Amino acid sequence: MGHATYVVQIGGLTILTDPVWARKIVGIHRPRLTPPGVAWVDLPRIDAVVISHNHYDHLDARTVRRLPRSTPVLVPAGLRSWFTRRGFRDVTELDWWESTWVGGVRFDFVPAHHWSRRSIWDTCKTLWGGWVIASDDQTIYFAGDTAYGERFAQIGARYPGGIDLALMPVGAFEPRWFMKAAHVDPAQAVRACQDVGARRMATMHWGTFVLSGESLLAPVEEARAAWAEAGRDRADLWDLAIGESRVLTR
Repeated sequence: MGHATYVVQIGGLTILTDPVWARKIVGIHRPRLTPPGVAWVDLPRIDAVVISHNHYDHLDARTVRRLPRSTPVLVPAGLRSWFTRRGFRDVTELDWWESTWVGGVRFDFVPAHHWSRRSIWDTCKTLWGGWVIASDDQTIYFAGDTAYGERFAQIGARYPGGIDLALMPVGAFEPRWFMKAAHVDPAQAVRACQDVGARRMATMHWGTFVLSGESLLAPVEEARAAWAEAGRDRADLWDLAIGESRVLTR
């Protein structure tokens, strides 16, 4: 859909990741460069929402208000009250390595190298991380927002059968001296995909908001180059255009 928002259909569920349909987000002066890949009114019924952390470009209050209050929402530890204050009735918060189920789909909350904040008073008061979403026959890793580090190998060790698809951020990486503590660059995203044991990688976190110094298309161009340099099959890199869909087959 743009930025870190995907519509994932797995195990009979339709899941939103970090839903942001807003034209502008707090703290970023320029409006979004590309509209959401699907208009809100054209979405199917949403069976679950996963949130990686509370930064405004991943947790947008205006978008959240558009969801039915009965929607199951899965959030990092400490973030449940943000949703219950807004009337959501089915909110599950998890620590790293904890799991829950929605229908026949398992959701595992996994570590990331990042941080959280929505004001000057709440830095790292809530947790951050990624999600491994698994049905009987497919496993998808949504990395959220993350720098590079040892957590990826730890995640990979937990899933010896492998991960079918990793949704990996590739944008907001320049200048490196500043961004490396919070965001992977495209080459690190490819390395992280290998670390977690993912067979395919879909790019995200680029082409929607101006968050950093690289050019608009640099994230996907550099991801393609790093993927080729790693000797990976070009068909397994899903550098989707915003609004593009792909069917995952095992």
